[in-house]
Amino acid sequence: MPRQYQTPLFTKLKEHAAKNPIQFHIPGHKKGHGMDPEFRDFIGPNALSIDLINIAPLDDLHHPHGVIQEAQELAAEAFGADYTFFSVQGTSGAIMTMVMSVCTPGDKIIVPRNVHKSVLSAIILAGGHPVFVHPAMDDQLGIAHGVTARDVEKALRAHPDAKAVLLINPTYYGIAGNLAEIVDLVHRWNIPVLVDEAHGIHTHFHERLPMSAMQAGADMAATSMHKLGGSLTQSSVLNVKGERINPNRVQSIISMLTTTSTSYLLLASLDAGRRFLATQGHAQFERALMLADQARKRINEIPGIVCVGREILGSDATYDMDETKLTIHLKHLGITGYEAEKWLRQNWNIEVELSDLYNILCLVTPGDSEETIGLLVEGLQDLSRHFYSPDRKNGGPIRLPDIPELAVSPRDAFYAETVAVPLEESVGRIIAEFIMIYPPGIPVLLPGERITQQNIDYIREHMQVGLPVQGPEDPDIRMVRVIR
Repeated sequence: MPRQYQTPLFTKLKEHAAKNPIQFHIPGHKKGHGMDPEFRDFIGPNALSIDLINIAPLDDLHHPHGVIQEAQELAAEAFGADYTFFSVQGTSGAIMTMVMSVCTPGDKIIVPRNVHKSVLSAIILAGGHPVFVHPAMDDQLGIAHGVTARDVEKALRAHPDAKAVLLINPTYYGIAGNLAEIVDLVHRWNIPVLVDEAHGIHTHFHERLPMSAMQAGADMAATSMHKLGGSLTQSSVLNVKGERINPNRVQSIISMLTTTSTSYLLLASLDAGRRFLATQGHAQFERALMLADQARKRINEIPGIVCVGREILGSDATYDMDETKLTIHLKHLGITGYEAEKWLRQNWNIEVELSDLYNILCLVTPGDSEETIGLLVEGLQDLSRHFYSPDRKNGGPIRLPDIPELAVSPRDAFYAETVAVPLEESVGRIIAEFIMIYPPGIPVLLPGERITQQNIDYIREHMQVGLPVQGPEDPDIRMVRVIR
C-alpha cells in the first residue's frame, strides 16, 4: 500500500478498541457506559471507543515515538514540510507556538495589522514588540487583503533588528498576495517567515488554488485542517522547514501550550484528514472548484448581488485567489451583510461563514453537492426579490485610523496596574486592553498603545452604524482600561 494511504494512528486506535480492553483509566465514561445516556446514544459507540488517553500502545503527543510520530511524518511528507506537529489546541495553538518559537522578551516581530488575536496573545506571552504593517484595503468590497512586499521591505528597513515576519495567506476571503516574493525578500534578511494559513490547508493540493506556505518556502505555517481539510473542529497542523527553525524548540513550546489530556478523536481525525487530502485532495477540490464556478456564474445573474472572481486580482496584495470562497457583495440590496445573514437563516435555514457591512462569505468544500449549491442560489434569488432596488447602494471607502504609537510593550501594558476611565476622556492614556471592530477585523487599539482622538472618533462612528466592537471589559465601550 502506498504510504499516503496508511493511517498509523487511526488504524492503531481501531485495533485497540476492537480488543475491547477492560479500562481502569480515564476517561471515566469508559467507552460511554458511565455517562449521560442521551449524549452516549447521540455520539455513538465507535467515537466513544476511541476517546482514549496516552496509554503506552497509543503513543504520546508530548513525546511522540510511535504511531503519532509516524502519522506526523506522513503529514510532513504530504504537506512538503520537514516536520509537522499535530495541534489539538486549534490553529490558535499552532499560531501561538510559531510566534513563541522565534520571539523572546524584547524581540521585534513584523505582523499585519489585521492579525488573528492568537498572534497578539502570543506576543504578550513572549514579551515581544509588534511592528505593524497595514494590509491593502479594498474600497469596493470594504475588506482587508494581505500586505505587499514593498510594505514588508519598508518595515524591515525601518526595523533591521526584527526577528521574524508573520503573514496571513490566504486571507479569510481567500485572497493571496505574492507569497513566494515576500518569502524570498525576508530570507535575504536571514530571518524566518511565519504564515497564518488557517484558511489554506487545501491550497497545497490543487494547482488552481494559491501557492501553499510550504511551496512558497516559508519557515513555519499554522494550517487549519479542520476548516477545509476534513478533520474535526479544533484539530490543526503546524508545518515547519528546518533551516531557520529549531524543531526541538517548537516541540517544547507546543508542549507547553497543549493539554496533557490530548484528544485521540481529534488526533485520529488529523491522521485520516491527511490521508483524504493526500490521496483524494486533487479530485475533491477539482469538484469543489467546479461547483463554485457554477455558483459564481448563477449568483452573478441575480439582480443587486455580485460574487467576485479573478477580475479583482492584479495588484501586489491581490496576486491570486481561492475560488472556492464565494465573497457575495450586496451591491444594490440596501442591507448589511449581517442583515442578509439573519434573513437567510430565518427564511432559508442557510448558515453563511461570515458577514460584514457589505458582504457575506460562503465556503464551497468537498462536502457540497449540486443540491446545496442550488439551495444557496435559490436563497439569494429570494433575498434579491425582497431587497433589490437599483437606486440603493452598498459600499463606500473604509477608512483606517493611523497605527497608534506603541508606548510600552503589549506584555507590560497587559500586566500593568490599570484603571477604568471614560472613553471620551482617555486621549493620551495608554490602553491595557484590545479594541477591535468588524469589518474589517483590524484592531483599533492594542495593549500598550497611546489613545488618540482619531481612535475614539473611529470607534464611535462604527458603533453608531451597529458594528460589533470586541475586546474591552465594558461591552458598551463607555469605559476603557488604561495604565494607572
